[in-house]
Amino acid sequence: MTRLFSRLYLRMLQWAAHRHAPRYLAVLSFAESSFFPIPPDVMLMPMALAQPRRAMRFAMITTVASVLGGVLGYVIGFFAMELVEPLIVAAGQETALVTAREWFTTWGFWVVLLAGFSPVPYKIFTIAAGGLALALLPFVLASLVGRGARFFLVAAVVAWGGPRIEPWIRRYVDILGWLGVILLVLLYLFFIH
Repeated sequence: MTRLFSRLYLRMLQWAAHRHAPRYLAVLSFAESSFFPIPPDVMLMPMALAQPRRAMRFAMITTVASVLGGVLGYVIGFFAMELVEPLIVAAGQETALVTAREWFTTWGFWVVLLAGFSPVPYKIFTIAAGGLALALLPFVLASLVGRGARFFLVAAVVAWGGPRIEPWIRRYVDILGWLGVILLVLLYLFFIH
């Protein structure tokens, strides 16, 4: 159990080298923005590490697919919020949905931008944006800026560090992974209260 992230990291490095890896990255990015729980960073980072010259291309694929997935989340919220809301509640995300609604009422565009960049579940915000009928164009622009900033930053840092940081990542991936889990739990608890 303690080596969980090491095993996942090695698996992602193998997948990152696969000839269809950009397609897998696009599918993962699209799905994560509307219904899937695993963030695309877990595939983007090893791909950027394995092929640093293509890191910005991978960031672009991730951004575009993520924004398109966000539009699907928006459409789900716009047309089927009354059907989706019980699923969100059953998944234990009711407080996150209430928080998203409150933030949209207060800050609108800026909430989407922040949600796109942060580790907060972006899909909750895409669905809530549609459910609250936030204007589509500002939603797409904020998503492009927020998601793009996040994914290009991740790709740039990993590509810049390249082979120099790979041994460090390999050595500390389990510690970083568990710290990430703790951070997500703390963020979740913060948004509940």
